[in-house]
Amino acid sequence: MINLKKEAQQLHTLTRFVTGVFPLVDRELGEWKKYLASCPEGELKNQALASIRDKRFHCQGGSIYALYTPEKIKVLVSSIVALQTISDYLDNLCDRVSCGQEEAFRQLHLSMIEAVDTAGGIPGGDYYRCYPLEEDGGYLAALVDKTRQGVYELPGYGSVREKCVELISLYGDLQVYKHLDLRVREEKLVQWFQRHVEKTPGIYWWEFSAAAGSTLGVFMLMAAAGKEGLTPEEGERIYGSYFPWICGLHILLDYFIDQQEDRAHQDLNFVNYYIDQEQCRERLGFFLEKSLESASRLPRPDFHTLVVKGLLAMYLSDPKVEGQGLLGTAQELMVQAGSDVPGMYRFCRMLRKIKVM
Repeated sequence: MINLKKEAQQLHTLTRFVTGVFPLVDRELGEWKKYLASCPEGELKNQALASIRDKRFHCQGGSIYALYTPEKIKVLVSSIVALQTISDYLDNLCDRVSCGQEEAFRQLHLSMIEAVDTAGGIPGGDYYRCYPLEEDGGYLAALVDKTRQGVYELPGYGSVREKCVELISLYGDLQVYKHLDLRVREEKLVQWFQRHVEKTPGIYWWEFSAAAGSTLGVFMLMAAAGKEGLTPEEGERIYGSYFPWICGLHILLDYFIDQQEDRAHQDLNFVNYYIDQEQCRERLGFFLEKSLESASRLPRPDFHTLVVKGLLAMYLSDPKVEGQGLLGTAQELMVQAGSDVPGMYRFCRMLRKIKVM
């Protein structure tokens, strides 16, 4: 039986998210578009604008963590949007501009590390070193500075800084290896996984890669750092719940709905490494189970559980699911997640219909 009170509370939180947080996200992105208006014309500016236009929903989704610490909502939205915008911009630079050099990709992603490593001194990395383009009008450096300004205002950040740097370093590694030439990419990813396998037993190398591709763990650590008294032990618990489980579920769902599109463009898709759709369903179910278990053990479990179920509702409500004949798997996952998920699913479908996300 559906717990109507619980469902009402969840939908109330989602409504606060859409009506209270989305406008803040739009304002931040609007400011970055204004910044770009005065930047030099060229491919870097084009890719920066494209990342804001096409990947706005990444900033929207990540900013749900601003609700975790309402007294820091503006600071959290500002820093989350800045960090996610770096991520989306660099993804475009690695994907859309012919380069292919590991050193160039790694240097670009140094910007994300400097954005969260407030103990690393004044950021000054030559982020475009080895990259064929470099005139961005100070855009990337400004995003780094904005992220750092935000985390400096989080009183507990010192307790989780190392974990944020660790997660962003893994994210950078993934982005470097996944954008290499097809002939070496998989070998590099497998070797990278083997260096970390003891920390993530029971998962495949492509699942580890997927988990590394999510920024949600960093955003949650930032949100928790908005309060005084955050301990390293609590940060460790958040880290262990989000990586690899909630982060892995996040990106596996993203790849799940993009299977057809990635095949058409011959792009890397980690879900395609499963033997068949049945194994894919089983492993998504496994990550869902572990995510819900992990969420239930964290402080304020209802918030984390809402995030996990919200991920399902958001991704599985995408029209691409039905278009690829994946509704059966989607429905099985929603049944597994609980009777409150259909309400979130309908909510997300409504948001898509009115083009809010």
